Amino acid sequence: MRDILASAFQSAGQRCSALRCLYLQEDIAEPVLEMLKGAMDELSLGDPASISTDVGPVIDADAAAPISAHIARAKSENRLIKQLAAPAEGSFIGPAMIRVGAIADLGQEIFGPVLHVATFPANGLDRVVAQINETGYGLTFGLHSRIASRIESVAGQVHAGNAYVNRNQIGAVVGSQPFGGEGLSGTGPKAGGPEYLARFTAAPVVESASPSKPYSSYYKTLENDLEAVSLNVAAQNSMLLPGPTGETNQLSLYSREPVLCLGPGYDVAKAQAAEVTRLGGYGLALDGLPDPDWLTRLERFSGVVWWGSAEAGRPYARALAARKGAILPLIGALDKGHVVLERQLCIDTTASGGNAALLAGEALSIAPR
Repeated sequence: MRDILASAFQSAGQRCSALRCLYLQEDIAEPVLEMLKGAMDELSLGDPASISTDVGPVIDADAAAPISAHIARAKSENRLIKQLAAPAEGSFIGPAMIRVGAIADLGQEIFGPVLHVATFPANGLDRVVAQINETGYGLTFGLHSRIASRIESVAGQVHAGNAYVNRNQIGAVVGSQPFGGEGLSGTGPKAGGPEYLARFTAAPVVESASPSKPYSSYYKTLENDLEAVSLNVAAQNSMLLPGPTGETNQLSLYSREPVLCLGPGYDVAKAQAAEVTRLGGYGLALDGLPDPDWLTRLERFSGVVWWGSAEAGRPYARALAARKGAILPLIGALDKGHVVLERQLCIDTTASGGNAALLAGEALSIAPR
């Protein structure tokens, strides 16, 4: 209960990592909801400057209005499970629980103290993870389970930058839980992680060059090249990061789809591709790109490296921004965080009633598949 309440309602739900949709196994859903309703009654709403306050106001009236409308719509549809009364003065929203069929029913993020609840059958956990991945967003994910094999399986399937097991899913700690998402939730590298410092380096600026020759079938050739790579996203390696006793923090690096290297100029593009490979990714060197709009239609790539001027690179940036789906960056300075996926797994190892890893004198390490 504590982890759910903190993840959903702390900071009035105004955290990017807040819990927006809670999935409960059908066998336990109703008893858990009863306990949650009782736990919500213990929340104190008021001035956030007071140490006794659990939930303060949302940022302003403009933020409160669409949240209130969302809750009112759920109430009119008989999906409102519970809502607390809110103080009359200020931009307060009473914490609310709303029933949904699945995470796809949300449509958009409700940035406030609103918890959506869905249920699933005992044999439907893989489908739940698939539904979450299908949203295209991948910032934070939480799981509560005492079954090690289930933890390992889910952690290996979910496409999220930060996964938390048997604890809340907010408040990432620099150095222990490098923070950042993937897909529609970010491009990397993860803040507070070992690859973060490189993000602040400057890329070389190379004088623009034209393709050495035009290609009549250039687009189809490029499509074939990207399809031929067919990289499977799989863990490359992982490392344990420091953290408090009773908690393990593991950062895993995963292969990412190819990075298009555009130079400018083919010699520069080949050098970029070699650097991408050195960093653990896959770089595809191109002898120019006659039509930047091709980037809006191509699939199976994860970003574009460009070392020319900002002005010359602007058409590429616009084309990438116009794409549907995952955010793809125009990369200047190359760093590992832009050519591989970083996924962080944090596990409260005391949740099973004792820190077995500590008693055994070993660090728990789960390598997501």
